[in-house]
Amino acid sequence: MDDNKSMLEQATDTMSNAASATTAAAKSAVKKAKKAAKKVAKKVTPKKKAAKKGKKAGKKSAAKKATKKGAKKKKKARR
Repeated sequence: MDDNKSMLEQATDTMSNAASATTAAAKSAVKKAKKAAKKVAKKVTPKKKAAKKGKKAGKKSAAKKATKKGAKKKKKARR
């Protein structure tokens, strides 16, 4: 400790240093958490291109099924 500074000044200096250190640590922790959340979000969310292809394929198969069902109904009606 400095003999030139009073006890009150030394105490306030240490308290301010401790406060600034904790704020810096909190900020870095928040940054790390945000980065981790972004990585998880990228892994969890589906890719847009793959999702679009899947939807189109689903629509085509649904249209094919509808035509097949319509043909079957016509055959049953003729019997």
